[in-house]
Amino acid sequence: MSMRKLLVAAMPALVVALASTAFAQQSPKLGKPISQEDLASWDISIGPDGAGLPAGSGTVKQGEATFAAKCQACHNEKGAGTPNDRLVGGQGTLAGDKPPIKTVGSYWPYATTLFDYIRRAMPLNESKSLTNDEVYGVVAYLLNLNGVIPETETLNAQTLPKVAMPNRDGFIAFTRGK
Repeated sequence: MSMRKLLVAAMPALVVALASTAFAQQSPKLGKPISQEDLASWDISIGPDGAGLPAGSGTVKQGEATFAAKCQACHNEKGAGTPNDRLVGGQGTLAGDKPPIKTVGSYWPYATTLFDYIRRAMPLNESKSLTNDEVYGVVAYLLNLNGVIPETETLNAQTLPKVAMPNRDGFIAFTRGK
């Protein structure tokens, strides 16, 4: 093999070696470390047991008004679906030959998870824009539409974890290596 061919063949490896050496010697200086204050606005996870639920409360009636104003455009009237996910119905469809209809009332095992998701991600075009009271209200409205809670229920940090979802026993707990 000629020297020229050998150099051409080895060139990519040489370029990578030189580049990695240069980068190893200096930091790329991208961004900055996040402060605890900045992190706090995103550290809003709610566990299945309700740990971390904020102060506030909401009723079915309040949730209906918020849903109509901020959710209905994507989830249709009364959560019937289209253009985005259907939120109501589907009970009894998980076990059978037909495709299951996975909704808040048929699939979700914890009401607290619903609160966490809505608070963090909805409405899609303005995530994290709902107040805690609005989130409690929307959760109450959706749970009522699915027949999980009565119309007179008020949800808050004490009552929400006590809501027994229809599919609460439909999941198998995963324990790592045990």
